[in-house]
Amino acid sequence: MIGQRLKLARYAAGLSLRALSEKIGNRVTAQAIGKYERNESMPSSGVLIALADALSVSVDYLVGDQDMALEAVEFRKKKITSRREESQVEAQVLHLLERYLLVEEVLNLHSVEWHRPPEAPYPVMWDVSEADRAARSLRDHWSLGIDPIPNVVELLEDQGIKTLAVDLTHIDGLTARVRRTGKDAVPVIVVNRRDWGERQRFTLAHELGHLVMEVAARVDEEKVAHRFAGAFLMPADALWSEIGKHRTSIGWGELFELKQLFGTSVQAITYRCKELGIFSDTLFRRLFNDFNRLGWRTPPYQEPDARTGEEPKRFERLTFRALAEGAISEAKAAEVLETSVHELNRRMEEPPAVEHEVVGH
Repeated sequence: MIGQRLKLARYAAGLSLRALSEKIGNRVTAQAIGKYERNESMPSSGVLIALADALSVSVDYLVGDQDMALEAVEFRKKKITSRREESQVEAQVLHLLERYLLVEEVLNLHSVEWHRPPEAPYPVMWDVSEADRAARSLRDHWSLGIDPIPNVVELLEDQGIKTLAVDLTHIDGLTARVRRTGKDAVPVIVVNRRDWGERQRFTLAHELGHLVMEVAARVDEEKVAHRFAGAFLMPADALWSEIGKHRTSIGWGELFELKQLFGTSVQAITYRCKELGIFSDTLFRRLFNDFNRLGWRTPPYQEPDARTGEEPKRFERLTFRALAEGAISEAKAAEVLETSVHELNRRMEEPPAVEHEVVGH
């Protein structure tokens, strides 16, 4: 039965039942499509092909495994979102993950089982500062020491947490588990592809906090996750080593060097230094007054020297590997990567072009 897949694909395309009916030339009514989604009837082969074309998915996708679902979905919202918008994001995530897990399976990879620390979920019972202990424990378990993390996406992927970048409007990110019949649930973190790099990295660490901590009802869970993100990206010992344990002044040059070192915004650095007692109250207020004056405290919150986003690349790499090893066909690889066979072959066979700099005389 195609009901769940059809509904997800329609939500992912942002179409109403009536709009989808119109997009297939009113071959069937909106009411008929509703019946397909409720598994009350099945479309003919011609209608099935038309629906797949209208939704930019394959027929194989619509008739494929119906047992994959998101559970424990938690959205980080910028403001109130509609259920339709949330459903559309969930559909996009499921669609991406299904292709990702398919490629892993044809390569017989086992990274779908994420490396949850045995002590997790770390309890936070009384105060947000307990998040520091959780971040430190996780860093110890993953043997990270106190060094800055070069690439948060690659780290999470290496630990079995699927990481996706999706175009989002009113949502900063989300965490969820993907449940599949007879298999372990797969954790996933989704970030906004439109965000600048430092903001993406902080969101990833924030969502990681939600995955590995259990926060008591008496404590603000969002503040705990923020504290975890700061501690995970900027361990106390690392900051103390770089700037000392107490400062009453700091220059822009030093702040932006720290920004490059830790891959976080100067606002996040300032807030973390205030949490640790490194910055005095006076210095903290002065800096945040400057951030407001410079417009960095309003959307899109972007500062100078911002990083580009850390686009997840593992799925793409694995797809090219599966194709090179003959585990999937060219047509399937192109479908999985949502590209043409021509473009796929070009990327497989031709090295990237070198841009030559023209030197004046």
